[in-house]
Amino acid sequence: MGVASSVVGGGSPRSPNSVFQERRHDQNFPSPRCRGARHARPEPFGLPDQDKTEKTTTTTEQSQSTDAQNNQSSSSTETTTTSTTTNNPDTLVVQESADIPTLDPGTTYDTASGQVVENLYETLLGYQGNSIRDLQPILATKWEEEDGGKRYRFTLRDGVKFHSGNPFECKDAEYTFRRNLVTNTSDSGNWFLSESLLGTASNANDDKGVTWQKIVDAVKCDGQTLVFNLPKTDPAFLSKLAYTGQGIVDSEHAKKIGEWDGTEATWKAAVGKDLTGSPLAQDPSGTGAYKLLKKDATSVAAVAFDDYWGDKPSIKNVIIQKVPEPAARIQAFLKGDADFIEAGGREIVETQLKGKPGVAVLDDLPDTTATGLSMNENIKVKAGQEQQQIGSGKLDGNGIPANFFSDVDVRRGFVAAFNTPEYIKQVQRGKGTERNFLLPDSFPGYDASIPAPKFDLDAAKGYFQKAWNGQVWDKGFNLNVSYRSGSRGMQTAMEMLKKNIEGLNPKFKVNVVAKEWSEIIKASGEGTEAMVVTSWAPDYADPDNFVNTFYSSTGYYAPRINAKDAQIDSWIKEARSTTDTAKRNDLYKKIAERAQEQALYILMPGGVGYAVYRDSIGGVTAENYNPMYGFSQAGTLWKNLTKS
Repeated sequence: MGVASSVVGGGSPRSPNSVFQERRHDQNFPSPRCRGARHARPEPFGLPDQDKTEKTTTTTEQSQSTDAQNNQSSSSTETTTTSTTTNNPDTLVVQESADIPTLDPGTTYDTASGQVVENLYETLLGYQGNSIRDLQPILATKWEEEDGGKRYRFTLRDGVKFHSGNPFECKDAEYTFRRNLVTNTSDSGNWFLSESLLGTASNANDDKGVTWQKIVDAVKCDGQTLVFNLPKTDPAFLSKLAYTGQGIVDSEHAKKIGEWDGTEATWKAAVGKDLTGSPLAQDPSGTGAYKLLKKDATSVAAVAFDDYWGDKPSIKNVIIQKVPEPAARIQAFLKGDADFIEAGGREIVETQLKGKPGVAVLDDLPDTTATGLSMNENIKVKAGQEQQQIGSGKLDGNGIPANFFSDVDVRRGFVAAFNTPEYIKQVQRGKGTERNFLLPDSFPGYDASIPAPKFDLDAAKGYFQKAWNGQVWDKGFNLNVSYRSGSRGMQTAMEMLKKNIEGLNPKFKVNVVAKEWSEIIKASGEGTEAMVVTSWAPDYADPDNFVNTFYSSTGYYAPRINAKDAQIDSWIKEARSTTDTAKRNDLYKKIAERAQEQALYILMPGGVGYAVYRDSIGGVTAENYNPMYGFSQAGTLWKNLTKS
C-alpha cells in the first residue's frame, strides 16, 4: 500500500511536502510513502471487518494476540461442509472487485498487484510459515551481518532461472536494488529501502544528497555475493528485504525490453519515473513458481513455470477475474465456479456462505492492521469553507476553534466516550480485541500488559469540564466529523461516538458527514478534516512501520493532525537505531503509555481474520497462513495450494 487519510495503508511520508498514495492490503487512500495503502492503490476500507464492500480481500477483519501468532494451529478454527460441485483441479479461480494496477515489483505497493507479483517474482528473504518474526532464505541461501549491522553479505542461490530462461546471478539483484533506489517513485514502497541504504526516504529529485556514487556504494556485487552497506544500523532492514516490492528482476530481460539500462549515464532520467505501466509491468520475468500468461482489464492469468527451481506447484493455472458485483461473486463461489472470492465482510460470510455445501472457513486468524480515529490539533481552514469546517470558529456552541483538539482534555474526553466493547459487539460480531496502542497485537513490540483505554462517560464528563478552562462544558461546541460514503463500519463508529458525546451535555453537537472517498483523501492530506479514520497495514513486519507512521512528528499521520511530542520522538529515534530487541520493546512500551496519556488517537479494536474458500482447496491452514502475503484469501503463495 498516501496522505493523511482515513483507511489502511502502509508506509509513512517520504518528505514533508510530498503527497503520496498509500498501500498495503488494497488500501485506496493516499499516504506518504505508499501508494494508497496494505500496503499503493490503497483500498477504501475503514476498519477491520466493518464494511461489506470495502476490502478487496476476504480477510477484512483480523486480530490475534502475540502468543496466538505463534500458536495458530491451536487457536484457529475451521468450518467445512461437503461439496456438491466440482471444477477443473488444474485451475485456481479467484474473483475480486479490484483491478490489478501493475506487475512491476519496482512500484508494487498494493495487495491487488502484490498477490500476483509475489508469485511471479521472489525476494532474497521471506517469512517462515505463519511467523511474521522468523525469516528464511529464498533467493539467498545465507547472510552475514558485519560492522555492527551496517553491512550485510548475501550468498545467492545457484541453479535458478528466470521465466525468460536467463540464469539468476548477482548482477540481477544488484540491478534490482539500484533500480528501486533510483526510481523510488511515490507509488512504491522503495522509500523504506532508500531510508535504510541512503539515509533518506526521498529520491534524487527531492533530496539532492542522493548521488549515483551513494547508490553504487549502497549495493554491489563482490563476485557472486551481494553486499549491502548501510549508513547506520537499521533493525528492520532484513524484514524490508522480504517485502514483495523487492522481488528480484531479470536485468538482461528488463534492459532488452526498454527498462533503465543500469548505468550512471542514464540514472538521472529514471529518477521518480512512473513504473505502473512500464515495459516490465507488461512483460514480467521473475524466478517465481508462476509466470504471466495474460493480463487485460478484467483478468490476469498465470501458468506454472516448468523450470522453477523449487518444489513444483500442484495447480497449473491461476486466473484472477475482476467481478465488481458482490452477488455475482457469491453466486459463482457457491456454484464452485470460483475457489476464492472477495466476500465483503464477516457478516456476509456468516449469513450467506458459512455452512453452505462446498464452503470452508478458516477463522481466528491474526491481525496486521491498526486503526484509530484521529483528532486534528490544528485544522487548516480554507477560505470560504470556514462554516463547513469549523462553523463559527469559536467555543460558542456553534462551532469550534481550529485548535480545538490541541487541549489534551478534549482528546481525553473523546477517547473516554468511545464505547469499544459495544463496537466489538455490534460491528465485529464479538470477534474483536481492545487495543492499547496503534500497533497490531500480533506484532513484536506490542505489550499486552498495558491496559487499553476504558469507556467511561463519567471520566469523559470530567475531562470536558476541565477542557479549555471550563469553556467547553459551559459554552458547548459544534463539530463536523467525516466518514467515507457507503462505509458502514466507519459510519457506525462515528455515530456511536456522536451519541455518547451529545448525551453528556445538550450543548455538545457532533455532525457525522458522509463524503466521497476522493474528497476525504484530498482533505485529509491537506489537514482540513477535524476527525477521520486513520488505519495502516504493514509494509514490513517491524513495529517501526506502525509506530513511526502514527506517532513520529516526521512520520506520516502525526504531521497531518499536528500532533507532536518531543519525548515520543526521542524514544522513536532511539528504537530505530538499535537492534537490541529487549531495549526496543521497552521503548515501545514507553511510547504506548505516553501516547495513551496524551490521548493522541481514539484506538479502534483489533478484529479477527478469516479466510473463506472452496473445500476442494488444500493448503489453507493456520500453520501456513501468513498475513504478510498479498494473497490474503489464503495467506500463502499459490504454489503451496492444492485442488482436488
